[in-house]
Amino acid sequence: MGDSRFRSESHSDAGLGAEVADAAGQSAAVSTEHVLSVGRAAGLTSVGVAAADVLEPARTVLHLRKKRGLAGSMQFTYRNPDRSTSPETTLPGARSLVAGALSYAPWKAPGSPSPDGQSSLPLHGRVARYAWRDHYGALSEALQPIADLLEGAGYRAKIVADSNALVDRNVAWSAGLGWYGKNSNLLLPGSGSWFVLGAVVTDAVLTPTGPPVADGCGSCRQCIDDCPTGAILAPGVVDANRCLAWLVQGPGPIPVEFRPAIGDRLYGCDDCQEVCPPNRAIDRSISHQTIEEADQANVDLVWVLTAGDDEILDRHGRWYIAGRDVDIIRRTALVAIGNVATPPDDQIAALIGRYLRHDEPMLRGHAVWAARRLGCTDQLSAVAADPEVSGDMAAEVEPRFAPEAWR
Repeated sequence: MGDSRFRSESHSDAGLGAEVADAAGQSAAVSTEHVLSVGRAAGLTSVGVAAADVLEPARTVLHLRKKRGLAGSMQFTYRNPDRSTSPETTLPGARSLVAGALSYAPWKAPGSPSPDGQSSLPLHGRVARYAWRDHYGALSEALQPIADLLEGAGYRAKIVADSNALVDRNVAWSAGLGWYGKNSNLLLPGSGSWFVLGAVVTDAVLTPTGPPVADGCGSCRQCIDDCPTGAILAPGVVDANRCLAWLVQGPGPIPVEFRPAIGDRLYGCDDCQEVCPPNRAIDRSISHQTIEEADQANVDLVWVLTAGDDEILDRHGRWYIAGRDVDIIRRTALVAIGNVATPPDDQIAALIGRYLRHDEPMLRGHAVWAARRLGCTDQLSAVAADPEVSGDMAAEVEPRFAPEAWR
């Protein structure tokens, strides 16, 4: 991680700002200091500059991990590593990257997790903190004045946020904003990892603000030891095939062996960030503001399983949903129901019965698992001869309750 990939060319105006002549022969100048000042004034928690070189180590790492199968079904920047690590692809002629970080640490929600990690609201599914509000929208708004400044000076500028166009963590690391934690997230000195990251790609030549920050994790391995599925194979190496943050939003059935670990999660997983000492210190030291959109942080699981596609997309359309298939959310909700519901509950029993008869085999299969997990097995006769759920019927499932609890 030692190669900052900064440009080695010498520019006589490097310390004063880059200059460009417009069609009328006039010139405008923008300094790195001005760019940083505008970013901070716009609300960015941290801002820096890197040269628009190929993003390393991201390019090498993406290719290696994809080859090892650690990407699983995840696409994002894995889909085309050469493209997502080439600023030139995003903006031909790119010379600089302005990295911006916006903290979402101050936000808390009603029903925040209890000490055992479950939501304190019954039959609600937890949502990862970054998805409670449109933090990426706020990040884009904070990056816009930087783009406006550069464009006003005659340069081209393109905002990249919540996009597969660039590996945003590598951009921020190269700009000296923080270091890579053992959970692969970027940690900012004194601020932890509760951030969304983005960048402005520009053809202006700005002075880099690096070098990258030195490792701040030391011997700590809290995130590795506390990952509920052992997805962090080594410092900085995450196996998407085991990572709950991906499994709850990726396509297809959730592997049976990981369903109990999902607990009450509906979207995302924050475990490796919640146990991180710098993050815990930040959470203790700052004043928190309760979000008004409580239903974005803890989602009624019964509502998910009874609402129509349009209703779910209207409320949670910001979420990444594989193929925009709302059944992905319903599938995860069935797993969460199996993990948190308690008998006797006629509404839950009726919901499971309804999904055992659903047209979609994936949902029938997850309803089988939920029924077996809850010990609500009297209804399984409805799918006893269904070849599309035979694997779910045969899978090893540890029941939480005996069938008698539902009678």
